[in-house]
Amino acid sequence: MSGPEQHHAPPSPIEQRVAALEQALTERGLVNPEFIDGVVSMYENDIGPMNGAKVVARAWVDPDYKQRLLDDGSAAIGELGFGGPEGQHMVVVENTDAVHNVVVCTLCSCYPWPVLGLPPAWYKAPPYRARMVREPRSVLRELGVDLPESVEVRVWDSSAEVRYLVLPQRPAGTDGLSEDELAGVVTRDAMIGVARP
Repeated sequence: MSGPEQHHAPPSPIEQRVAALEQALTERGLVNPEFIDGVVSMYENDIGPMNGAKVVARAWVDPDYKQRLLDDGSAAIGELGFGGPEGQHMVVVENTDAVHNVVVCTLCSCYPWPVLGLPPAWYKAPPYRARMVREPRSVLRELGVDLPESVEVRVWDSSAEVRYLVLPQRPAGTDGLSEDELAGVVTRDAMIGVARP
């Protein structure tokens, strides 16, 4: 997913230090750049989002768990063994036929790493952060989520104090799938609210 229109800001001091460290390790032959790219991709697209997908799948098959998840996201996510830094105070918001939720961090890039892995570059980009608040329907439409006007769009602003996870609607035609199979249907972007499973 390329995400919304992006304008690249100068790298932050931490990004500069990481780039310098990666360059030094690469120049000395201690690490292969493709290996680093592979690890980053794995955490961004597989390992982290798989945790969130397991949470969503459990909520889809277990109504009691779903209620606990909506009542106290952090505790319910912790029941499955996920939590820690960047995920201490989690609020889960549910998509329904009447409401579509989407998550943004307007200040920086607060993101629930324990359940979604590394944040995608577009999530941190100023255009996404600004436009999602001002014109969420337009941004969602650009990303392939065209909602009827009757559906209310709620934008949740993650912060250092609270991070959000979208509980997407279970797709039609998945009644016969196991919990593990359902987890395979869930995407990171659906748990941010910029896609549907």
